[in-house]
Formats: sequence, C-alpha cells, structure tokens
Amino acid sequence: MSSSTSSKTSSELNPRTKHYEFLGPPGAFAVTFGVPFLTYALYFGCSEHTGGCPPNIDTALILDSLSNLSWWKGLWDTQATLYYLAWYAFTVVAWKILPGDWVEGTTLRTGEKKKYKINAFSTFLLAAGVTAGTLYRYGPQPFTFIYEKWVGLVTASILMAIVQGLGCYLASFRDGALLALGGNSGSFIYDFYIGRELNPSIGSFDLKSFNELRPGLILWVLIDVGMACEQAVRRGGNITDSMWLVLAFQGWYVVDALYNEPAILTTMDITTDGFGFMLAVGDLAWVPFVYSLQARYLVFNQVELGPINTALVLAVNLLGYYIFRASNGEKNDFRNGRNPKNLQYMPTERGTKLLTSGWWGRSRHPNYMGDLLMAFAWSLPTGFSTPITYFYVTYFAVLLIHRERRDDEACAKKYGQDWQKYKQLVPYRIIPYVY
Repeated sequence: MSSSTSSKTSSELNPRTKHYEFLGPPGAFAVTFGVPFLTYALYFGCSEHTGGCPPNIDTALILDSLSNLSWWKGLWDTQATLYYLAWYAFTVVAWKILPGDWVEGTTLRTGEKKKYKINAFSTFLLAAGVTAGTLYRYGPQPFTFIYEKWVGLVTASILMAIVQGLGCYLASFRDGALLALGGNSGSFIYDFYIGRELNPSIGSFDLKSFNELRPGLILWVLIDVGMACEQAVRRGGNITDSMWLVLAFQGWYVVDALYNEPAILTTMDITTDGFGFMLAVGDLAWVPFVYSLQARYLVFNQVELGPINTALVLAVNLLGYYIFRASNGEKNDFRNGRNPKNLQYMPTERGTKLLTSGWWGRSRHPNYMGDLLMAFAWSLPTGFSTPITYFYVTYFAVLLIHRERRDDEACAKKYGQDWQKYKQLVPYRIIPYVY
C-alpha cells in the first residue's frame, strides 16, 4: 500500500455506498433470480424438445411441470457438471502454465497498480487446437454432447456463478480488502449481486479479469462449434451457409476480444465494478449459453441463405466491425498519447482531454453503434420466422444504453461543467442523429 493511503482507515478507503443501481436491493433481487430464469426460458422457449421457437403455450402443462419435483431434478446432470468443471479447470491450468506478459492495470485507490497475466488468446489457441485435432481424428460426433446436455451445462454454470459470487462476498469481509465503491451498501442481496470486493484474487490469480475472457467467452465459441457439429451429423457431414456465418461472426468477435486482452483493463467492469454474482453469472452462464442462441436455433431450423443474402449479411457485420475497431483504435491511440489523425479535442480542468472529432465527434459511444450492427448481423442468418433469435440484439441494445447512462453519470461527476460543454459539442449518445 502506498504511503499516501497507508494512514487511511478502512472506512475512509472503503466508504459506504450511498447510491444504488438496478433500483437497489429489490432490483438486485429480481435480476439475481431473473437472469438464471431467463437463461432457462430461452432454452425451453426455443427448442425442438419443447415443440418449436416458440412452442405452443400450454399454461396447465407449464404449471404442472413447475410443481413437479422430477422436473426440477431434470435440470441437474452429473455428467454435464463434470464436463463443465473439467472445462473450467482447463482454463485455470492454461492461465497458470501458458506464458504471458504481466501488464499493469489502472491505479487503485491505494495508489498501487494490480498486474494481470495476458494469455487469454494463447488459452483459446490451445483449446482450438485440441478441438481441431478431435474433429480431424473423430469427426463431428464427439461434440454433439453440448447440444444433448444443454440444460445440465447451464445448471452447472449457474451454480458455479452462485458459488463464486457468495465466496467472494464472504471473503470481502477480511481485513485489508479493497471494496468497490458501488458494492458496500450493507445490503446482503445488493452487495452479493453487484460485487462487494473490487478485485478478489488468490495470489496473483485475479478472478474477475480471468472470468471476463476465458471460461465463458471461449466456451461460447466451443458451443457454436458443438451446434455446427450437431447440424453436420444430421445433414450427413455439411452445414448450412447460415451456420457458417454465425460461426465466423461470433468466432471472430471472440478472437478479437482475446487478442486485444489488455484493452479490458481500462473498462468499467475491471476498474470500477466489484466482482459479485452480476459479473459471475454474466461471464459464466449468460454469455456462452444465451449468446449462442442463433447457432442452437439453426440446428433444428436449418436456414439456407444463398449467395446474395449471405453477402448482404456479411456486409452488415463488416460495417459494424469497422466502426467498432476504428473508433476503439482512435480512443486507444489518444489515451496512449498518439494522435495520428490529428483529431480535435477539448481540454478539461482535470488536465485530461476529450475527443471531439473523428468517430468520437459523431457520438459519445460510436463503438457501441458498431457493436449493435454486429449483433444485428449475428441474428440475420436465422431469418425472420421467429423474434426469439433477435433477443440478443434487443438485450444488447438495452445493456449498452444502460452502460452509456452509467458512464454519462460517472463522467458528469468526474468532469463537472466540462462534461456539459463536451455534450454540447458531441450531442449524440450512440447513434448519430438518432440517439
């Protein structure tokens, strides 16, 4: 701990949270139960095993199932749980044994800088190599278990999130723990959900940054591969053009995130949010099992797009990716003291600068606009037979709007009147001339 903070008391370093998000404890309670419920609902509401996407609604059958203990027991699958635990252990071992640079994060309130091991991309390459070798040697059949054991895998991931969220909450009461400014309210359900401790770690192993990219994000790609394998087995060895697009779009997105791993160290998830059930269930369950909905749908609704529609969908995704990467490139260059495009900026009283031209002159979050275009492109290969496969882009829009609002509130506190001047120069939040 630095000398400037060594004399601070625990209450000074970890002040009580006075501002709630998510409507406070009631909202945290609702989301804590709502996210697992919705993860299951998106399966049962879009599955060939339940009659379609969506199936015919039989209220009496639903109520009968929910009141039947055997139905609840059916959510548990011991073999699926062992598979999931083996996968999580694989990612932990890969983090430990694979080489990687140690990169410093932002300065903490203690004056210190935490170091993070950067080898998520190497972990992906190892997993991809094992997967490719298995496919080459045995064909697609070995990966069809992901489709067959979907519910059990979801349950295992949710239980892992609960264990981690509760464990981190309890561990945060030890002496010397640095708490998240937003997670020290004194309300169990709220702090458990939002995350009480800022950076829960076991030695040099930082749980939050690890979960952010490895077990869930890489699993998302493996699930997509599993869905393609299931479709290939059903079709005699080939897959549809729509499945190829989903594999390419989502796989590239994950690879890009893993390759640029250091970029997450300046995100709000890492610098500001504590690690609790919110991030745990999002990283471990929601991302891999909800974001792969399109691939799972294409297993039992095999859409053939044809060359023209394939090209149009590809163009939408490439446009989104270009905006996403170009805008983030401008921001990262500027943060690192480079300005190759000679972009205009506004100085602030804090001594920092805010971009007011380029992509960041068009809106305050142009990268979110790129994200939304890509999310829309990921759903387009499923066609327009059901709105359920467009859940992801709808949810993602709500998520990004919420993030933008949080960021706007934080920047208003950080920059004061300068932020109001900046908003006059850059009036649009995400989509120019729209929002």
